[in-house]
Amino acid sequence: MKLITYIKRNKVKSIIVAILLLAYYFCLPKQLFKDPTATVITSSNNTLLGAQIAKDGQWRFPKNDSVPDKFKICIVNFEDEYFYKHPGFNPISIFKALQQNINSGEVKRGGSTLTQQVIRLSRKGQSRTYFEKIKEVILATRLELRESKDAILAYYSSYAPFGGNVVGIDAASWRYFNRNSHELSWAESATLAVLPNAPSLIYPGKNQVRLLKKRNRLLAKLRDQKIIDSLTYNLSIAEGLPQKPYPLPQIAPHLLQKIAKSNYGERIQTTVDYKLQEQANNIVFNHYNLLKQNEIHNISVLVLDVKTREVLTYIGNAPTTKKNQKDVDVIDKPRSTGSILKPFLYAAMLDAGDLLPNTLVADVPTQYGNYVPENYNKEFDGAVPASRALSRSLNVPAVRMLKDFGLDRFHHYLKDLKLKDVKYNANHYGLSLILGGAESNLWDLCKSYASFSSTLNHFNESSSEYFSNEFCEPTFFASETIDFGKKSTEKTLFDAASIYLTYESLKEVNRPEGDENWEFFDDSKQIAWKTGTSFGFRDAWAIGTTKDYVVGVWVGNADGEGRPGLVGVQAAAPILFDVFDLLPNSDWFTKPFDEMQEISICKESGYRSGQYCENSIKRFIQKSGLKTKPCPHHVLVHLDASKRHQVNSSCEDLSSISNMPWFILPPLMEYYYKSKNPFYKPLPPFRNDCVGNEQISMDFIYPKNNSAIFLPKDFDGKTNALILKIAHSKPKTKIYWYLNEKYLGNTTDIHDLAIIPEEGKHSITAVDEFGNEIKRKIAISN
Repeated sequence: MKLITYIKRNKVKSIIVAILLLAYYFCLPKQLFKDPTATVITSSNNTLLGAQIAKDGQWRFPKNDSVPDKFKICIVNFEDEYFYKHPGFNPISIFKALQQNINSGEVKRGGSTLTQQVIRLSRKGQSRTYFEKIKEVILATRLELRESKDAILAYYSSYAPFGGNVVGIDAASWRYFNRNSHELSWAESATLAVLPNAPSLIYPGKNQVRLLKKRNRLLAKLRDQKIIDSLTYNLSIAEGLPQKPYPLPQIAPHLLQKIAKSNYGERIQTTVDYKLQEQANNIVFNHYNLLKQNEIHNISVLVLDVKTREVLTYIGNAPTTKKNQKDVDVIDKPRSTGSILKPFLYAAMLDAGDLLPNTLVADVPTQYGNYVPENYNKEFDGAVPASRALSRSLNVPAVRMLKDFGLDRFHHYLKDLKLKDVKYNANHYGLSLILGGAESNLWDLCKSYASFSSTLNHFNESSSEYFSNEFCEPTFFASETIDFGKKSTEKTLFDAASIYLTYESLKEVNRPEGDENWEFFDDSKQIAWKTGTSFGFRDAWAIGTTKDYVVGVWVGNADGEGRPGLVGVQAAAPILFDVFDLLPNSDWFTKPFDEMQEISICKESGYRSGQYCENSIKRFIQKSGLKTKPCPHHVLVHLDASKRHQVNSSCEDLSSISNMPWFILPPLMEYYYKSKNPFYKPLPPFRNDCVGNEQISMDFIYPKNNSAIFLPKDFDGKTNALILKIAHSKPKTKIYWYLNEKYLGNTTDIHDLAIIPEEGKHSITAVDEFGNEIKRKIAISN
């Protein structure tokens, strides 16, 4: 009541006081320091991975609220013994400083508290006058009212100069002692505590005697105050001084680049496992030294935790030279996929019920328009189980499977996988899509494999349920936690059984040299993995997964130059398995029984057992596979008593005919299949005295339709012949050959014919003795 009366009687004074109080309240900026800071990234356990210097060229780490205890004790005892008692300024120190300066006629002593020094640091560039001192005192008291003592110390520790372009205790500890500030000894903490007192005069490598004296005086003071004992003191003064700044760690430089784009000037804790990153760096370094001898200069490695979808290792490039683009982060750059997409096609066909794991698929000379796919070894198997075609990465079966499955249909799956570099429509890529016609990047591919593995894990860990956000982006931010979405009985993209069966096939991929006999050792890791090699030997891929981890490796040249030997199994796979050796062993994936059903499978063909399949085995397949057709390759044949000839009722009494199931392939498939499978038995011929309709088929082995063929010349100038080849279901049948309707001759048993056609376009016709006819169009150049 008295206050209100006083205000009413002294309005002018009251207004002046109110204005002064408001001015005092708002005199301190809300943000004390606006200096640019370095971008700093740390590992999952907060160990420094790397830092990018601030825009003003200073090694100034972002403000850290945590001040090391030893440094806190040292700085308070050296700079401001009464720090925890004064209100922001120390009148006694100011009086003594003023007296000394007046007596000497110059400024010799400042008398500033740590709080005042924080204010002075924030008001950089201000002249050191008595008027400025008064401002500092006022602002210091305001800061004391706003912040705690520890917060003020944090400001000082983060923004004090430590010599050269080093600012703050965090940067100084790494630059001068190559370790975290919380790991410094008493001697090291004391050294850093005395540096801000005169950073332009005393810093490591200069004025060592003065620096040593200052440090040791402070250590003696700590001993006298019983903060450290005599033994610690003696050991501390025996420590040497740093001679020159260390380079800051660069354990994950490309991840630092990536984070700096979105979080420049911030301190970011990542999910990276420091030890694993460091060990993987050594592996990459060793392999780089071997690969560069073949002028292969770039490597990237990504390791993901399947369960958390966190990045554990991020190596964007090898430690190569600037000329060879060492600063390019290849992990997110589009590169030709090679064969790395084949498992996605296999899984899609299983998921859609178009295929069973071991269904025989054709591996024969193939041509679609001008596109002629070839296997890596230039050979053909005739027919091969789909799972083996995948594990052996055969190109021709993959292209034929894509054609059967549907290009647009598969392209849709790739878009659902969110492969962002598959930018164009399906027709843009054509059937080469499955062999590297499209581009993708290591990040997206590893993400997809991690999503596959996680789908299996979640399905088996839950009540056979799927998560709506299974195919999500991984993270390297420790502050982020992946939300896998809601549970549902509906599959997200692929069902668990199709993924499991795909992994069962990928587990059988032949491992690189030195790891070939892995299955004979109990401690060997079971890994589902796949390699890829792009056209022209420009990109080598290897991606593998266990229940817990995904490892992805890309090897090549960032400028796209191809090199002999730059193939997945030789260049990338050894790195993949070296990295997997660093990781803990994982159990193999649990079989998702709720998405599978046990049925009889034809042993020879891999189809569902038909009525004529004698050798059937029980196998668990994906439920969608129940709609596949029964085995088409087993037929019932009628044989005579010797079982060397086929017969029918026209030449043999029904009571004497033996009925036997027989495994038979179409002629072209049979032609190649029997050379790789010695136990394959072609159909016996019909006995000569039999009359009846026999299924007859034939096909060209060579040339392919619409082929452009070059006929080279020998050293003597003669043109080499073109060899025409045909496979016939009855090899002993006579075949008549025609070139542009002109008769060339006939063949029996072995249907090969050598001709030398003139340059230009031609039509080749083959007619067997039963009147069956096939044609091929070709173009010849000499």
